[in-house]
Amino acid sequence: MTTTRTRPIPNHGTASRYRGDPRNGRWDPCKCNDCRADYNRKRKAVLLRKARGQESRRDVNEVATHIERLLNTGWTCNTIADAAGVDRRGMYNIRFRRQKSVNHATANRILGIRTPGAAYWVDATSSRRRVQALAAIGWSQDYIGRKAGVTHTTITHVAGNRSKLVAATTRDAIAAVYRDLCETPGPSGWVRARAAKFGWAGPIAWDDDTIGDPNAIPEWTGYCGTDRGWWTHRQQNIPVCDACDQAHIQWKRDHQHLPRTELMASLNASRASASQRGEAIAHDGRELLAQGHTPEQAAARLGISTDYLHQELRRHPLDERQEMAA
Repeated sequence: MTTTRTRPIPNHGTASRYRGDPRNGRWDPCKCNDCRADYNRKRKAVLLRKARGQESRRDVNEVATHIERLLNTGWTCNTIADAAGVDRRGMYNIRFRRQKSVNHATANRILGIRTPGAAYWVDATSSRRRVQALAAIGWSQDYIGRKAGVTHTTITHVAGNRSKLVAATTRDAIAAVYRDLCETPGPSGWVRARAAKFGWAGPIAWDDDTIGDPNAIPEWTGYCGTDRGWWTHRQQNIPVCDACDQAHIQWKRDHQHLPRTELMASLNASRASASQRGEAIAHDGRELLAQGHTPEQAAARLGISTDYLHQELRRHPLDERQEMAA
C-alpha cells in the first residue's frame, strides 16, 4: 500500500495562494492585498528577466553542482534545504538532476548559501522542546511555523526530533514565538490531545535556563526525579515520566529490606507528601485568578487541565480568616 503525500496549502501573502490550485482544486484563489502583492511582485520579476533576455528558469546542473560543493564542506541535503527554505524532497530532486531546470527564486536561495562559521548551526534541543511545549497547550506546528517565518518542513522535523541541528536564526525565531505564546492557551484541543499522547511537556515544565540543556528533564510535578514526584504523577493522573519512574523503582529497592510494617509506614508517608501538591495548586491558582487570568489561562500556566484546577479549588477552600485576608 502506498501513501500519497499532499502539499500543504500555501500561506497567505504568496503568489501560490493567489493563483489557487487549478489542477486539484484543493484551495481557492485568494485575492487579498497581501497575496495580490506577492503575485504582482513575482510577475514583474519574470517580465524584467524577459526584457533582459534572461531565461525564466535556471539550468539544474548549475544548482546541483553548487549543492555538491556544499556537501563536500560538511553540509547535508536536509540542512541545505532548511537554510534555503526549500522542500526537502525538492532538494533531492535538484541534487540528483531529476528535473531539467529550477525556478529563479529557488535557485537564487540555494546558490546564495555559503559555508558559514560553526556558530551558524546550533543544537535543536531548545527549539524542539519549545515547539512541543506550545503544542501541549494547543498551538499547532503550522501556526508556530508561520509566526516564526519557518518552513513547514523545518518545523515538523524540529518537533519530531528529526533535525539535530537548526540554524541559529531559526532557534531565535522559535524562541521569540515561544515567549509570546507560552502563557496563553492555544485554540486546538486536538493538538493538545496529540501532544499528551506523545508525552510532550508544557511550558510550565521547563525553565528558560534549562530548556536547552539536553540532560535536563521536564519538571511536571515540582518533584520530578524523586519518589514524591512519582506519587504526584499518580494522584494528578499525569503520565509518569521516566525520571520519576526510575526514582520510584530505586525507592522500592532501598526499602525492600524493611519489615512489612515499617515498609507500609514509609510508603504511606511518601504518598502523603505528594498530596500536598493539590493544596499548592489551589493556592497558585487563586493567585493567578486574582491577577486577572481566566481559569483556562491559569490552568495553562500551571500545566494542568481546567477541570483539575476547579477540582483542587473545591478540595482546598479558603477558611474564614483567609477569605477576610483576601
